[in-house]
Amino acid sequence: MIEGINMKINGNALRVGNVIEHNGRLWVAVKTQAVKPGKGGAFNQVELKDLRNGSKLNERFRADEQVERVRLDQQKAQFLFRDDNILTFMDAETYEQLEIDFSILGDQATFLQDGMEVMIESYDGDALSVVLPDTAAYEVVEADAVVKGQTASSSYKPAVLENGAKIMVPPHIEAGTRVIIKPEDGSYVERAKD
Repeated sequence: MIEGINMKINGNALRVGNVIEHNGRLWVAVKTQAVKPGKGGAFNQVELKDLRNGSKLNERFRADEQVERVRLDQQKAQFLFRDDNILTFMDAETYEQLEIDFSILGDQATFLQDGMEVMIESYDGDALSVVLPDTAAYEVVEADAVVKGQTASSSYKPAVLENGAKIMVPPHIEAGTRVIIKPEDGSYVERAKD
């Protein structure tokens, strides 16, 4: 068993976002579905993602089955800079610098900004994930022209942000405009207030 603060929960109590220890590895539940077949007992169909290598696994947990839920340590930090594949953060309380491999963030690393406040989740001293804020402001540096006849209600056009990320924005957004986006998926939220 992996050391740390763990607690046993019923398999049917497993929810999206829960971290569990299963087969000697740490997994996060990405999808759960309660299944009640005509014959036999109900079970929870769970898609799990390995926190260390990203591999996926589908498991069935019966209601009477116990799983080991793991609590991750969380610490607030501030993003400082990137050097090749190493991201450097500063612990908000101790001011220690923390180095985290770029691969832990994956595509979300594009949305890191100097000084951005993040939450680093770790287990036994190993950083497993970096949680970015729900929203952040970025400047649009490139935006396609509006195609005549497009209806403003449902049409979005491609745009490029200052960090190089390509997103879809409403037709009224032009280069130089600051917009609020969700770093989680790069989706447009609204025009930033000046």
